[in-house]
Amino acid sequence: FYEKLPYKKTKCKLCPRECVIDDQERGYCGVRENRGGTYHTLVHSRVVTAHIDPIEKKPFFHFLPGAVAFSLATAGCNVNCKMCQNWDISQVRPEQLRSTYAPPEKIAALAQQNSCPVIAYTYSEPVVFLEYVLDCAAAGRAAGVRSAVVSGGYIQTDPLKKLCAQVDAIKIDLKAYSEKFYKDVVNGELKPVLEAIVTIQKAS
Repeated sequence: FYEKLPYKKTKCKLCPRECVIDDQERGYCGVRENRGGTYHTLVHSRVVTAHIDPIEKKPFFHFLPGAVAFSLATAGCNVNCKMCQNWDISQVRPEQLRSTYAPPEKIAALAQQNSCPVIAYTYSEPVVFLEYVLDCAAAGRAAGVRSAVVSGGYIQTDPLKKLCAQVDAIKIDLKAYSEKFYKDVVNGELKPVLEAIVTIQKAS
């Protein structure tokens, strides 16, 4: 989800920030890097935390009630909420954390082995590891395991539509109904989040 620009620059088209990145530099989220004019994710299959949680902890209420979810995250986030409870994984760069290599097929297998009918992408921000989410969701679907995303919703429409088509449930953390709150506390914008909620509703 990016555009190539002159002089080996890239423009990220994943979230509303649309970071323009010079060669050998990274975007705001810190988990995507421009290497010679090609934009790379640094966190695909690099899991920094995984747990088995009740689906209600995500929280989902009407989606697989009573089930447990194989929950995972990579490093990184595209906002910086002052009240983040998982700042130690969301506000760091991938090389600052120990990670486990876990390709999508392994995640689907682990969910099955632990009797989890659903994989949950949570804790940090699934938007910044979207390619991994899409691949895990595809592997999970092939194995009969569903996928649920817990996100702040700071994402552009095209990648969001791809996400909606691949996963079974999405929960958006709407932080507030105030642009000032989003600017001062979240370091983001409210309008794109509201637009994301509308996009998800239309896709359901």
